[in-house]
Formats: sequence, structure tokens, C-alpha cells
Amino acid sequence: MFFYNFLEKFNFYYKIDSMRNFVKIILLSIYLSLCFCSCTKEKKIVNQKTVRIGIQPSAAFIPLYIARYTGLIETALKDDKITVIWQDFESGPPMNESLSADMTDIGVIGDVPTVTALSNTNSTSMKMVGVPARGSNAYAMLSLKNNDTFNSSKDMKGKKIATVFGSTGHNFTTKLLAKNSLTFNDIDFLSISASDAEAALVTGLADAVVIWEPNITRLIDKNIAKIIAYGDETGLKGTNAFVVREEYLLENKPVIQTILSEYQKAASMLDELDEETIEKVSLALKITREQLFKISKIYNFNVNITQEDEEALQDTISFLVTIGNLTTPYPIQAKTVKDMF
Repeated sequence: MFFYNFLEKFNFYYKIDSMRNFVKIILLSIYLSLCFCSCTKEKKIVNQKTVRIGIQPSAAFIPLYIARYTGLIETALKDDKITVIWQDFESGPPMNESLSADMTDIGVIGDVPTVTALSNTNSTSMKMVGVPARGSNAYAMLSLKNNDTFNSSKDMKGKKIATVFGSTGHNFTTKLLAKNSLTFNDIDFLSISASDAEAALVTGLADAVVIWEPNITRLIDKNIAKIIAYGDETGLKGTNAFVVREEYLLENKPVIQTILSEYQKAASMLDELDEETIEKVSLALKITREQLFKISKIYNFNVNITQEDEEALQDTISFLVTIGNLTTPYPIQAKTVKDMF
């Protein structure tokens, strides 16, 4: 009776036959409101897209650092409301692990991590969509400058050689050994992180390290090391790759295309960089502005995948099969996507 008196007091024009109907109307209204809110919230979540880009401090990826610090990719994806998340890695193998764990969407890695990522042994299917850089002489073996017993790759026998296991440096070490009719049984092979190369030499942990730019130039300019061998002495092509999770590529191909396009744009900006960007990129790679421009000339920054790139990576696959890191070879072409432009 209370509700009927309440309704009469406020002169409602709609007659409600019973309290049950009144309650039903109220409950229905609440239900519809909740449904509307839920749908609206769900729609907002669906529209919030991201792309997680893996980057590592190798000079091969200078253009990607330029794109990062100038906001090229963020600007290009702004209208599509794509959030760019940058992820920093020490080297290729840990980035490969992150890609495999679906924690990274696209990354830039060297030849060994690339063919490992693309192999069928990986739990996550991936594709190569571009080549950020090529540079044979961006890889080198170095020893201490005052080490008179280690002056060329012919002196490798019995020496302690350190590099990042599973990296392009590992591949280069294998090629140097083969060139001198040696095997890993003839050396003391050590696995280190790229950032530990200087310490490994200075402390005597290693007689030589096999690393890549900008570590090479940094150690030479600090008067710590000398060059024992360059990549082109073994036919190493120094082919790097853009690797993307296939699932992400299938659902977000325009996003990946934009990233590759902006990378190429960043590469063309090398001679026109403002001082602020130069400082940021140099700081990220721990080099001077002079070293930045010197090192960048070592590379061919061209995103398109060539037949030579595929042949170089096929050779890397053969290398991994030989040392037992891959069980069977596979055609790299089957893992390559060339129609990105």
C-alpha cells in the first residue's frame, strides 16, 4: 500500500497493476543499464590495441632507435589508436624467448636468433618480414691490444674465446674455426653477455671476444682491444631480421607495414638528425656522436628482403644443424613474407 500511496501523491499517469509488475520494471531497467555499461566497457577494451617492439643495443638497429626517439612510429599509428610499447633486450636470444612466449610482437635480431625463431622447434609460429640491416664487418673478433700471442685467427688454438652463445657472434666463431681447420674442441669456448666483453678481456677471463658494433668501435677507441678478424673474412653476411609473431601479423598486418615503413624513413634521416636525437641514440648505444656516424656507414639499411639475405640465412640454418642446435634444416623462404610494401 505504501507504494500505491506514493504513486498517487506524485500523480503518476501510468497505472501499475501490481507490485510484482512494478518490481519487474525496475529490475528490467537495472538489467538493461548494466548490459549497456558492460557492452560499452567491452568495446573500449577491444579497441585498445598495442604493438610491443623489441629492440637491442646493436648498431645494426640505429634507425629503430631514431624512430623511437623521434616518435615516428607512434605518430604514424596515432590515428589507428595503436599504443606502442618499447621493450629493451641485451641481445637476440632473450628477445627470441620473449617472442616465443608471446610477450613481444615484433623484434630485431641477428641471423642465428632469427633462424632459431623461425624454426618449427619454436612453440610460437613466426615470420621474417624485413631486413633492418646487413653488415659483414659489423662483427669482429678482438683481443687485448697488448696481447702479443694473439694477432690473427690463426692463433685461436688453445685460447679462451668468449661470445654470446646462440648469437651471430657464435656463428662467426664457428666460421673462423673452420677457416683455420679448427673445431670447438681446439678452444676454450665461453658464453658471456655482450656488455661483459670489455671486462672479459681486461680481467683475462677471455683471450678474445667475438662481438658486434657498437662494442667493437667502443673498445678500439678506448685503446683496449685490437682486431683479430672481421666478418667478411669468413663470408659472414651480417644479415639481421625483423621477426614477428605470425598470429599478430595475420591480425595486424597494416601495423607491421607501418613499422617497416617508418624504419626505412628513419634510416633516410641519418644525415639530418637534430642534436637531441643524436644525443639520445648515442647514449642508448653508449657511444659518441662521432662514433654513431662512423659506425652507421658500416651497414646497408634497407628493409626489403633479397635473395642474398635468404641464402645467408639458409647458410646459418645449415650451421645450426651441424652443431646440433637444430634437428633438421628447413627452407627459409617458407618463413619469409615479402609483400610488406
